[in-house]
Amino acid sequence: KYRGSQGALNLRNHIDEGAINGGSKSQERSIASPHSSEYDVRAEDLCRINVCGELYITTFKMLERYPRTLLGCPADREKYWCPQLNAYFFNRNRACFESVLLYYQTGDEFPPLNVDIDLWEEEKQFYRLTFVEDYSIAVESDDDNELCSRLCNAGFNSKRAVVHAFLTNPQSSKIATVWHTIDIIFICISIAFLIMETDPNVKNEFKDPSARYYYTFYYTNVVVIVFFTIDLVARFLTWPNLIAFWKNIFNILDILSILPFYVGLFAQIFEGDDSGAEGTVAAHTSGTTELEDMGKKYVVLRVCRIFRIIRIFKFVRHSQDLILIVKVVIHAKRELFLLVILLGIFTITFGSIMYYVEHEVNNQFYSIIQGCWWSIVTITTVGYGEIVPQTPLGKFVGSVVLTLGIVFLALPMTIIVSKFSSVYEKEKSEKD
Repeated sequence: KYRGSQGALNLRNHIDEGAINGGSKSQERSIASPHSSEYDVRAEDLCRINVCGELYITTFKMLERYPRTLLGCPADREKYWCPQLNAYFFNRNRACFESVLLYYQTGDEFPPLNVDIDLWEEEKQFYRLTFVEDYSIAVESDDDNELCSRLCNAGFNSKRAVVHAFLTNPQSSKIATVWHTIDIIFICISIAFLIMETDPNVKNEFKDPSARYYYTFYYTNVVVIVFFTIDLVARFLTWPNLIAFWKNIFNILDILSILPFYVGLFAQIFEGDDSGAEGTVAAHTSGTTELEDMGKKYVVLRVCRIFRIIRIFKFVRHSQDLILIVKVVIHAKRELFLLVILLGIFTITFGSIMYYVEHEVNNQFYSIIQGCWWSIVTITTVGYGEIVPQTPLGKFVGSVVLTLGIVFLALPMTIIVSKFSSVYEKEKSEKD
């Protein structure tokens, strides 16, 4: 009888009390697989796991992709070896173990059906499973010597998992904490340079090679970009699932944050600029006049420069609380979408009405788009005051819009806040 997928073979095994105590052997029944080539592995590569009389056969290679779990750590797994059964024996819930095995096969969580959620949480803690969005297992060890030792003795997949945890989980080791601290410092430096280079008092330091601190800023920018690139490439190479890598929004933001540097660099190289590589890097890391002149020829460069602002979102990746808020917003997307739809309907409706009421006598409402701008500012009770109705009918419509705006904000926001609070508490309790 087969259960699961990806090469994990589950055999129904009836074991009597004497078998557990070293008596008669359990009876096993195997069925030839129509895809026998998939199971063409050596006997020593197979791992036999007995869960309350039910035998599961999988491979050590698949389990050791997650070395910090109970089954993925050879030393911890060995404690449950039963010589009488010639298998690892666990007196645990069988239905939950099906989902445990699926985690090793897919890297994702599939809670068992018809099983109490508290029991499933208890089983996850026993097997030391930690489900995170990037499908990696969290490493929780303060002993860097132990981490290095296991990394040297582990296989390729285990090494990749440990390195991935090092890059994505600052609590994995003390070295990982230092790495993430450096990353945060470089993010702060990058954002500070982005702001400073627009200040008239100091921007000359970023674009004039004869300035006192020009080369200090220049080399610092280069180091920051190189660090961001190494971190991104390392995470890409060690990510357990490449499809999941491209689905992770933080990876996309990291790519966009360093994209302006490399786009500008290659564009100027292909342009054949004689200023040399140093001038090229300086131009595109510091926002100089050369880059602005190139932007007139290459519109894509001017667009890419905007992406540098995205670097501020790299902070989110280092804060579990900010990630939690992002998850809450994703869970409340239906309510937020409802709010946007209602806002759009009211904005277009009253913007159009105000245009037809005012445009003949009030040149401030010269288009429906201008009317929509007035409408959305009024509905949200911001009221800049640069556009105002002048006719009695226009003022009446404005009063109606203002009143409805208060109601419009009150009703949906109550639902959104309630949903936000419930989801936030649920996510926070799961995190704890």
